[in-house]
Formats: sequence, C-alpha cells, structure tokens
Amino acid sequence: MTAATMATSSPASADATSGQARDRAFWGVLMLAPYVLVFAVMVVYPVAYGLWIGLNFESYKALFADPIFIRTVINTVVFLFVAVNLKFLIALFLSGFFVAQRAWVRFILVLFILPWAVPSIPTILSFRVMLNPENGMINQQLFQWFGIMEGPGWLTDPTLAFASSIVVHIWKSLPFWTLILVTGRLAIAQDLYEAASVDGANKWQQFRFITWPSLATLYVTSTLLSMIWTLGDFNSVYLLTGGGPGDLNHVLATLGIRYMRNNNLDLGIASIIVAMPLILPMVWFMVKRLSKGAE
Repeated sequence: MTAATMATSSPASADATSGQARDRAFWGVLMLAPYVLVFAVMVVYPVAYGLWIGLNFESYKALFADPIFIRTVINTVVFLFVAVNLKFLIALFLSGFFVAQRAWVRFILVLFILPWAVPSIPTILSFRVMLNPENGMINQQLFQWFGIMEGPGWLTDPTLAFASSIVVHIWKSLPFWTLILVTGRLAIAQDLYEAASVDGANKWQQFRFITWPSLATLYVTSTLLSMIWTLGDFNSVYLLTGGGPGDLNHVLATLGIRYMRNNNLDLGIASIIVAMPLILPMVWFMVKRLSKGAE
C-alpha cells in the first residue's frame, strides 16, 4: 500500500469511527430520555414546587402557632427515642437467639420474618381491628379470661393510642433489623468464642469483650438509618390511629396529611420542610461514618 493510499484511508476510517460514536451517543440519549423525563416529572418538579410553596414565611408563623404542631414535634421526638432504642435492644437480644445453628430455630426465624415481609396496609389494619375498644379481639379475650367488662381504650385513649403505634412500628420493623444484627454476628470468627470459652469466659463476658466490640459499628450505623426511616414512618401511625384521637398523636410524617386534608397545602409543605433539621444531621453523620468505614 502506498503512502498516498494510507493518507486517503486514514481520514475515511476516522470519519467512520466518529460517525459511529455520534450514532451511539444519539441512541444513548434517546434511550435515557424517557427515564430523565419521568425523573423530572415525578421527582424534580414536585420537590421544586414544594420548596417554592415553602418560601412563604407566613406559613411557618401559622405552623408554630398551631398547638397541634408543637405536640407533634414532641410526639416525633418521643417516637424516635423510644421506638428506635427499644427496637434495637430487642433486636440485639433476638439476634443472639437466632444465630444458633438449630433446625427449629431456623423455622422460628422464618415465622419471625413474616411481619416484615407482609405489606403494611393489611397487617396494620388488622391491628386496628384487634385493638378496637368495643368489639376488638384483645378486649374480648380480656373479658373471657379475666372478666374485664370494659377493656382499655387502645385507640380512644391518647396515651394508649400512641403507645400502640410504637408497638406496631416495632413489631413491623423488628425482623429486618434483627436479620442485620444476625448477619453481623455470623461474621464474627468462632475461634474467638472457642478461645474465650477455654479461658473460662462466661456468656456475658463473651458478649462484652467479643460480640459487642464487633457489632458496635454496625449497631450504631443501623440505629442512625432506622431513625431516618422511622422519622418518615407514615403507616404505623396513620393506618392505626389516623393521628387521633383528637389529632393528638400525629408525628411529622402524618401531620402534613392533616393539613392537606383541611385544604392547607402551604402548612402541609411547611410541616415537611421543618423536619429537614432533624433528617439532615443524621444523614450527614451516617454518611461520615460510612466514609470512615470505607477508608
């Protein structure tokens, strides 16, 4: 092949390569366009519209003047502190039980996972039926077993209704976090326990000096993630009590629905935005911990 032929074919091949690259880029953009459009319509637009509505500072004045909002903030803090910590203490205990390598334990584990695997709406609504003060199964059983004519007002007493929401939340999400801690326990080398047993360490000492140091990072990270998810838990409160009785048991995740139901969209958006100071520090701290773990 002569030098002239090579000089002629080289630009032609370069043009063909660039043409193929343009075709791939065109088809790539064409394929991504529907996803970008759906993301823009379903995510970007609602968030931008909500932030635009949230720029009305008069909404925040009305929000902080509403006594229901102040009680809701207190409810949210109590819900987070009690539900998350109690849930993880129980999960830590149960993870030690389910890590046992026995067939009957694995069978119980399968049954234990069911509340988390089943959708929230039928399970929580079933609790609502069982806790009905007039004809619910629980009060009927209290009458049959103990002769209690008038059972507790599980959903009509504000304190009992709020406590019931916490119990339902723990019952629903406990299996997931228990499995996370079971996975962490299974990653611990069994040689450490065997050596500690030979040295005469009891179960508590093995937990204190082997299990807990190995699980501490996972436990704290999972707790932070659970707090973020619990802060946005709508189902446990709204499906069980609707925020009642008397709108006294709302949390921030359900308060916005109360305002929107009363045609106060600006207050509903404002109640969601004021939750950001609670969410963002937890997200930042969790990401920072995960970044340290990756390093």
